This record gives sequence, C-alpha cells and structure tokens, in this order.
Amino acid sequence: MQVELQSHGLRLETETAGASGRQGGAGPSDHKAVQVDGSTLMVPIYTAQSGESPYFATAPNEQGTATLYREGEPVSSISFPDPPAFYEHTTSDGVPMWKVAKLHSHNVLATTVLQNCIRYDDRDTACQFCAIGQSLEAQRTIAYKWPHHLAEVAEVAVAEDGVEQFVMTTGTPNTSDRGAKLLYESVAAVQEAVDLDIQVQCEPPDDFGWFERLHEAGADAIGMHMEAVEPKVRAEIMPGKAKVPVDYYMEAFADAVEVFGRGNVSTYILAGLGDSKEAIVSTSRELIDLGVYPFIVPFVPISGTPLENHSPPDDDFMASVLAPVGEMLVDAGMTSDTLDAGCAKCGACSTLRSFEEKARANRDR
Repeated sequence: MQVELQSHGLRLETETAGASGRQGGAGPSDHKAVQVDGSTLMVPIYTAQSGESPYFATAPNEQGTATLYREGEPVSSISFPDPPAFYEHTTSDGVPMWKVAKLHSHNVLATTVLQNCIRYDDRDTACQFCAIGQSLEAQRTIAYKWPHHLAEVAEVAVAEDGVEQFVMTTGTPNTSDRGAKLLYESVAAVQEAVDLDIQVQCEPPDDFGWFERLHEAGADAIGMHMEAVEPKVRAEIMPGKAKVPVDYYMEAFADAVEVFGRGNVSTYILAGLGDSKEAIVSTSRELIDLGVYPFIVPFVPISGTPLENHSPPDDDFMASVLAPVGEMLVDAGMTSDTLDAGCAKCGACSTLRSFEEKARANRDR
C-alpha cells in the first residue's frame, strides 16, 4: 500500500488537515506528509496523476484520524502531522519562518539555501523535472536564506517542535564550488546556535577539499544527487547537469566517504525517468560497494514542468528495484537506521526502508 500511495498519490476530502502540503520548489514537491501504518510518508497530492489516484482520504475526525479508501473500499486509518509551531514565528529581520524552511515528515527541517539555479531558466540546460523557481515566483519562499535566518529557525524548531535533523539543499550557483561555500556558511551558523544533525546537498564541487570543510563546520552527511544513472537518460532529462559525468560523481563519492563515513554519503535516484530496472540495481550495487546510500524514490511529475504529464513508475517496477537494493543494504550493514542525518535517514520520500525491514526479517527467520 505504501508503494502505491507514493506512486499514485492521494485524493483528499480536505487539504487543511495537518501540516500544509508543498507546491513547487526543490522537492519533495506537490506532496503532503501522511502518517500510515506507523510510518510517515511524503505522498503526492497536487499532481495531475494524484487526481486520478485510487486512494482517497476523508476529513480527519476529532481525534485527527482519517479513513483511507482504495477504490471505494476502506483499507486503513491515517493521520497528518500537526502544523509546526515555528511556522507562526518570524526571523529577527521580519521574514516569516515558513518561508525560510519547511517541516518534512514529522521531525525534519528542510530548506533550499539558494532558491535558483544557473540552469533553471534555460530549458536547453534545465532538469526537466525541476520546479525550484515555482515557489519563489509564487512568493512562498525567499531567494536566499541568510545564515542567521537558518540559525534562528533551527533554534525555534528544535525547542518548540522537537526537530531532530536539518536537510540543506541548494540550487547550483555559477561558482566552481557548486554551492558548497553557501552550505558551509549555513551549517556553521546553525551549529553555533543549536546542536542539530545536518545533511548538506549539492553537486560535486571542483575541489573535494570542500567535503572536509563542510564536515568541520558541522555537517554530518552529504548528498550528491545523480537522479538518473544511464547516460542517455541523463542527457535527455537533465542536459545541463549531465555534463557532470557519472564517473566524476563516483570520484566525488569515494572521496566524500573518506570524510563522512559509509552511508553518510548518499544520492537520489528517481525511478521512472527512463532508467531500466537493471541499470538502477547494478548502479546501486556499485554505490553501496563505495559506501554510498542509493536513495531510490519514485519519480513524481510536478505541475508546470516539462515532465508534468510523464507517467510515474508503476508499483511492480518500484518493488522490482527496491527489493534487491533493500537486501544489498542489509547485507552491507548500511541501512537507513544506521545513518547520521539526511533524506535516507528520514526515509519519508521512499518506501526503501520497508524493503530493508523485509530483507532483515527474512534473514532472521
């Protein structure tokens, strides 16, 4: 059921329950946090495909519980994380804190430090799935989150909402460090204000010395996202980013693992962009051997992007990828619960964790 929910999305009787969903931005976009079967998932609700989903949820009752239906039949009870208290605050210079960072899942603070990218405005170079500029255009965020913004939000979110980790991503600036310097300044400011596990995310920088600097500033983990693994798919879907070849990512991964440790280096793989099952599984095996966690998520078409009508992966495809990768992660002792920080530790954007649990249970029989 969880795999289906993330692939098909969810229709809601009311969208006002719990923390608000998120439209546009760097991701997870067009999603809402849903608590189902003891897990918190980010589930698409604003996509075109979610409007045709077999899943429908009623308005929550007085206890905050909604009934989940599949094709008209009740299948489960679900709930939604409460809106965080920090959304009601503003920074010292008057910026609403909800424009600085968002609550992901139920205990993860997330932000896009730089809300634009050198490739975004040119469709010849832009990633065809990206909506990083949409939330800025709609004035749901600000273009740059200054270090003091992030520090102030983190303090409030930890104190009032029990936030346990902070994920900082960034659009790619026109600098050779590819955003590592901005992240370094952000991490340092937050760690000076509050003790918090932090993952940073950027493209591989020109100077791998940035990995050590980021770690010294207080970053616990790093994500460098390939999104697609086959060269032909990368060239078609993200023509600009594909100019950074997979081989360079592999070099960067190996170097970053030396600094952050096994598992605390990760990469997003968006299943459903066109990569074959075999390519995703074989690349994941190579990554795991390097000590890199392949965080495989179902591709979600975002409204307003060139791929808004692209079909998401079906359930069988996702299971055929996640099952062997879950087994490999268990075999490597590098499961999501062993990580220090980041999207894979949170796990809400993928059901990969559930396949790790299945593989571990099968091994223990």
